Amino acid sequence: MMSTSIRTLSPSLLWQFFDTICSIPHPSGHEAALRQWITDWAQAQGLTVIQDTIGNLIIRKAAMPGMESRKGVILQAHLDMVPQANAQTAHDFTKDPIQPYIDGDWVRARGTTLGADNGIGLSACLAILADNKVQHGPLEVLLTVDEETGMTGAFGLAPGLLQGEILLNTDSEQDGDVYMGCAGGVDATAILLYHAEPVPLNHQAVRLSITGLRGGHSGINIHQNRASANKLLAELLVEIESLAEVRLSEVNGGTLRNAIAREASALFTLPSEALSTLRQLIERQHLLYQAEFKGVDDFICLALSPADLPHRIMSTDLQHRLSAALLACPHGVMAMSRDMPSVVQSSTNLGVIDTQAEHIHVQCLIRSLHDVGRDKIAATTAAVFRLAGAQCQFSGAYPGWQPDPDSAIMQLLLQSHQQLFGVLPQVKVIHAGLECGLFKNIYPHWDMVSFGPTIQGAHSPDERVHIDAVARFWQLLVNVLKQIPETKL
Repeated sequence: MMSTSIRTLSPSLLWQFFDTICSIPHPSGHEAALRQWITDWAQAQGLTVIQDTIGNLIIRKAAMPGMESRKGVILQAHLDMVPQANAQTAHDFTKDPIQPYIDGDWVRARGTTLGADNGIGLSACLAILADNKVQHGPLEVLLTVDEETGMTGAFGLAPGLLQGEILLNTDSEQDGDVYMGCAGGVDATAILLYHAEPVPLNHQAVRLSITGLRGGHSGINIHQNRASANKLLAELLVEIESLAEVRLSEVNGGTLRNAIAREASALFTLPSEALSTLRQLIERQHLLYQAEFKGVDDFICLALSPADLPHRIMSTDLQHRLSAALLACPHGVMAMSRDMPSVVQSSTNLGVIDTQAEHIHVQCLIRSLHDVGRDKIAATTAAVFRLAGAQCQFSGAYPGWQPDPDSAIMQLLLQSHQQLFGVLPQVKVIHAGLECGLFKNIYPHWDMVSFGPTIQGAHSPDERVHIDAVARFWQLLVNVLKQIPETKL
């Protein structure tokens, strides 16, 4: 039985905040309206609110009576969400609200990402500020901007702004796990100049579309061997080039460098007599992909459809160089950790292919637990595209968060979890870019841990958050705050 009334869920304050957050558009780069609403709300509660020069919010709440001598805690979340919608869903993430609904044990959104990443953590932070029954010492809430596309808020955080000693990051996505480390990363952008030729007079146009893939988070889901629409398209381009006189006009796939591409398309021109052979090739590959990804991407769909004749095609040389580069571009898991065999050490995601007026842009996100692993994949990616005649640029490099085996807050969280639920949580390192690595550079004395409820399908319209896991996350957060030790003089 489906319901739309998430405000009826428990803990009620958290879900009420999340419902409000869903109603205010806040994709990366467009957090201003949500930030203003939070500022107005916090000031109305009598809380101290600071907005730094980069757009981050810091909200301070005094210790509860009798808790003044406890160590200062920073609760941390990010304000932005990943904007992804199904092809058939008309949604403007800068204007339209997210539509959450209850589906059994889960909360989902109608046709779009839900924004539980990191909206649930954000809601928990606000609920702690609002609930005067929660026992805590001196408290700060740090809400960063633009985490999903560049970690801009974490990069721009200035030293000396925050007073606490312990940071609780709420941006993890598995109930029963706690995280003490994360991967670093870097963005790679390859740019090929579009060399155009006129369309041959006897050609017609067709569009090849790849749809129905699961996609997902390019770090958390990368080891699950989900199909990438961009890599499938690269394979098809090379196959199609074996057909006489098939010419490529444009290639587009994926929408975010940190999401596994769910959809991709290519526009071709070809003589009418070659169309039958092309259809046979696509039908054959469709069957092969259905078999290859059975049980992983069961709804994969390859389709050819008529299209308007474009005004240009790529030169034969560009077409060959582009298809070869996309096929050779690294994608997926590159190495597993020697120290933690179940943990991905290095990976890369062929996230976006975008044909523009004068250039073709390709965006990848490279991740690694170690900077040397990140840099090796970056060098390989650059070599592939430079051999194809492209420029390759790197930006937004950020460090990983190295585990601290002596973390006192980690031990407290483990003990608290066992007290509440009777089991110790799993201590893990996440193959995703938490902001903690950047925070550690700025505030090296912080003791940090990351935890959160179960969120599946993050960065895709399949995103969902488990209702009971949210309740356990809240219990754990409240219990940890109550047990924060006193500051040593």
